[in-house]
Amino acid sequence: MTSDVAVPAPETAAANGHGDAHTTAGFGALTLGSIGVVYGDIGTSPLYAFREAVMAASGAEGAPTSAAVLGVVSLILWALIVVVTLKYVVILLRADNNGEGGTLALMALAQRAVGTGGATIVLLGIISGALFYGDAVITPAVSVLSALEGMKDVTLRFEPYIVPLTVVILVVLFAVQSRGTARVAAFFGPVMCVWFAVIAVAAIHPIIEQPQVLLALNPFYAVSFMFHHGIIGFVTLGAVFLAVTGAEALYADLGHFGKRPIQTAWLFIVLPSLALNYLGQGALVLGDPGAIESPFFQLFPQGIIRGCMVVLATAATVIASQAVITGAYSLTRQAIQLGLLPRFEIRHTSEAHSGQIFIPRINQLLLVAVIMMVLLFRSSSALASAYGISVTGTMVVTGMMGFVVIWKAWKWSPWSAAALIAPFLFLDLTFLAANLLKVFEGGWVPLALGALMILMMYTWRRGSRLLFEKSRKLEFPLADLVAMLEKRPPQRVPGTAVFLTSDPLSAPTALMHSLKHYKVLHEKNVILTIETAQTPRIDPAERVKLEPISPTFSKVTLKFGFMESPNVPKALAIARKLGWQFDIMSTSFFLSRRALKPAAHSGMPRWQDRLFISLSRSANDATDYFQIPSGRVVEVGTQVTI
Repeated sequence: MTSDVAVPAPETAAANGHGDAHTTAGFGALTLGSIGVVYGDIGTSPLYAFREAVMAASGAEGAPTSAAVLGVVSLILWALIVVVTLKYVVILLRADNNGEGGTLALMALAQRAVGTGGATIVLLGIISGALFYGDAVITPAVSVLSALEGMKDVTLRFEPYIVPLTVVILVVLFAVQSRGTARVAAFFGPVMCVWFAVIAVAAIHPIIEQPQVLLALNPFYAVSFMFHHGIIGFVTLGAVFLAVTGAEALYADLGHFGKRPIQTAWLFIVLPSLALNYLGQGALVLGDPGAIESPFFQLFPQGIIRGCMVVLATAATVIASQAVITGAYSLTRQAIQLGLLPRFEIRHTSEAHSGQIFIPRINQLLLVAVIMMVLLFRSSSALASAYGISVTGTMVVTGMMGFVVIWKAWKWSPWSAAALIAPFLFLDLTFLAANLLKVFEGGWVPLALGALMILMMYTWRRGSRLLFEKSRKLEFPLADLVAMLEKRPPQRVPGTAVFLTSDPLSAPTALMHSLKHYKVLHEKNVILTIETAQTPRIDPAERVKLEPISPTFSKVTLKFGFMESPNVPKALAIARKLGWQFDIMSTSFFLSRRALKPAAHSGMPRWQDRLFISLSRSANDATDYFQIPSGRVVEVGTQVTI
């Protein structure tokens, strides 16, 4: 079942935001917070990225050669510089949508810049959003597994307990999500600061012992390795990409911390620490090729120090996992508001920060999927093969939408925009092609997850459009109905009736049924439409639009940004200032609840009809979603074929 308000009509609105639009805390606190939340994923990549890349580079030779080690370190360092620093930190952080970032924010920005005919942009947004869910499933599994595998370096007796302990930690992590992340997040920044300091300091001694590793700073070694190693070099590139997974979080969390704190944290703390650690791991393997089994943990002395490092690594990977889980909630809310997913229950876990939300259904689905990943693959090396495809796919799509924004929104010439983006897009496509070689080794998992999400989003969007068009054909024009009712009014009853509808030009189904069955009309009647803007937030002054139709009828339009959760009573309170005497306790809200059945000819295949109907039945109740007091709601049931 679904309701008349299932399809919010996107509204074009101006975006004049800046990267720091929604940040009110001090610069230092924001920088510290960004280290904890934004860089958890990319900051824990040294646990497995270097090891996987060197093992791929060694090929059939087995033992890593100095050429392979220097080539891999050089590739990793220059990937961090080109992909993360230049593409994300320097360029894309400037492409903000009222201070918000992320793939769907970029999609809305590009769609607004293009205007009509932005179907391709929406498709790109759907693809990037769907691939992010694959990332959100694999990141917690690979991160926590890779940290706990360090226990083998403390003592082999721990090995049988790695997978069970990983499952326990992940279950606890997802179980505490409903309590909100605010208190836990207060520890994220300091813990990750300690993490970056420790991994940097531990690398200094091996670098002093093997100073030739500093040759890897020369990009010639990266190019030479790729040139001389053919297909092995291409496979290695797929593993090298593991070092930059998490770069999307830079952009996605722009609205939480602002542009400058994120840039400062990266340039002065995160990048230097990561570069030192990768150089240190390279130096260690140059001195002892056998250390490639676990180069990260072997940077630390055997015994109590290494044991403490396993604990710190586990804490860091839990933080990395938290960042993607929170990102999945935010992405889901944006997708719901943009009409790409049905309404799900959204709980706010903080009175101070609207962005801190919890979505129970997404939490449950993620937990099941993550546990399945751990039990299916059972090691971080196996999971690493599945990791890169979803992230590289997202980066390719981000690059394409970035080109549209630079061209259309920033008013660059198409040739200048292409010249800026083409090198990054070429690199992203190369990384994607390298990762596609691992499809049969586990890379099919994120592709399957992404394909499932794309199918769901496309089906929901297409089905909603078809339902909207069909309903409009069947419904009576509102202006004609109001004219008839004013000319020959039925019996009036005291109070105000609010009829929710997605189409303000047609008479709401609930109003027609009310007249048909009750044969009465309230003294005051409001046709209420809720619109989702293509900006993250709406200024309260622009929230409500009041338009009188007749002495007893008026239209009210409420606008919400795609990052906001609609609160109808709170928004209607603003209407008092516009002259509408609104009292929630003397107002009845009328909603139409539609039971859908597949039609013989709907515009979609029968299986897609059934999927859409199934999704509509899983949608959260409109009363709860729009935060309307349930005691003031009257629901009218109708049956519609689609």
